[in-house]
Amino acid sequence: MSRIDESKDFIPVRIAVLTVSDTRMLEDDKSGQILVDRIANAGHSLAARKIVPDEREQIANQLRTWCADPRIDVVLSTGGTGLTGRDVTVEAHRDVYEKEIEAFGIVFTHVSMAKIGTSAVQSRATGGVAQGTYLFALPGSPGACKDAWDEILVKQFDYRHRPCNFVEIFPRLDEHQRRK
Repeated sequence: MSRIDESKDFIPVRIAVLTVSDTRMLEDDKSGQILVDRIANAGHSLAARKIVPDEREQIANQLRTWCADPRIDVVLSTGGTGLTGRDVTVEAHRDVYEKEIEAFGIVFTHVSMAKIGTSAVQSRATGGVAQGTYLFALPGSPGACKDAWDEILVKQFDYRHRPCNFVEIFPRLDEHQRRK
């Protein structure tokens, strides 16, 4: 079972938050604010925050921009993961991923099932890696952002979390680019 190894030092992670919405502004972006607050409460730093419309190319371009920024380790997007015609965040993420973290969606669905039952099947939450940066597409609901952070991401972004975590493999995410 997972645990925190208190003999190790906490390593803060630099996280950007991207809200995908045609209607939200920073003042009324509840899901984005939940992530911002949880990032700070966990001891990490907010590296950037932005809202973009539900447009696949704009989402993908913002993800690529942040992946190329050495001051950003992780991008969390919220919104656009559902089934309607305007929900294109997952497709934009997959346009950028070098590797998808398939288990993230599975674990998120498991967590969601405990909270909202079979309605969890409507989420297409996803995770992946590009240019040594972790990318996660979370649903736009505040509850889903809380669940993803509290049940999965806060643990995986804690270097002390055992038996393993995302932070400890940061140096190896882009090793394929360094090989000759």
